[in-house]
Amino acid sequence: MTTRRYMKTPRKILSLLIASLIGASAFAQQVPMYSQYIMNGYLVNPSFAGRDGYTTVTLTTREQWVGLDQAPATYAASFQTRLLKNSYISKSTSVKKKVVRPTKGGKVGLGGYVFSDYNGIMRRTGFQVAYAYHITMGETEGYPNNLAFGLAFTGYQFAINTENLIYDVNDAFLNNYDRSVFIPDFNFGASYTTSRYYAGFAMTNILRGSLLFSDTVAVNRDELGHFYLTGGYKFDIASDWILEPSAFLKSSDMFAKSFQMDITARVYYRNDYWLGLSLRTNDALILMLGLKYDRFHFGYAVDFTLTDMRRNSFGTHELTLAVKFGESARRYRWINAY
Repeated sequence: MTTRRYMKTPRKILSLLIASLIGASAFAQQVPMYSQYIMNGYLVNPSFAGRDGYTTVTLTTREQWVGLDQAPATYAASFQTRLLKNSYISKSTSVKKKVVRPTKGGKVGLGGYVFSDYNGIMRRTGFQVAYAYHITMGETEGYPNNLAFGLAFTGYQFAINTENLIYDVNDAFLNNYDRSVFIPDFNFGASYTTSRYYAGFAMTNILRGSLLFSDTVAVNRDELGHFYLTGGYKFDIASDWILEPSAFLKSSDMFAKSFQMDITARVYYRNDYWLGLSLRTNDALILMLGLKYDRFHFGYAVDFTLTDMRRNSFGTHELTLAVKFGESARRYRWINAY
């Protein structure tokens, strides 16, 4: 990232800014969030790792509040797969009916994720390694239902760059914080998926930052736990057309101040094209579109900010490119190709 020169900032304003973002009692987003979470659900819930049976590599870039100097930006790369020994096979039980039955193995999903998140003078660089265990729980409309549990090990470095920041070198507030700390933690998730609907619960930062590595022992940084609920249902509205309404509820230990919900509707045509609209409470209206070509999946989202920030920016833009391998019997045939 190219370092930009900051204008002179009064010490009081700077101190308030730092306090609001890294103070022990402040609430701040500690991990990146994305508008197109449906395309890469295991970033939010580790139990989704390997859910669709593909081996998937995904690249995401998110530029927030474009046009605003030093606006937040996130860059991420992820990987997920399902360890399938004998795959899933299709068996005919009659002339008109086919069902998908699992053979031995295929219960373990794995995922990996790295990101770099910039926000002014602050930077978060982190990773996540996820393990998911999938259990077949009967069938719906001839297709398997999937109960999954996931655990992820996460860690990120939180750093402050004051190289080109003009400030009082004797500022006690800035000098009392390490320029860089590393925080490891764990996330947990559970989900249930059928041919028609899915639901999931996840929680992050189980250790609440109690394990922290820094240059000094004077750092007092309490991490917040975050909680996520997701769910969606698929309706056949016409031949080759599917409507999927969904909801994404987000909160933290500071429930009253942090509760937020994304209400989304996406329409798919032959699973090759999709268009969606999402409302994020107290934040933005989001337009999403995407397409599939062969094994390549492209998604774009633009957030139209509803707060006063819209007067100073050109919205938030997010691009996602996914490449999926394993177009064969190893895939759950009934999962929409996200």
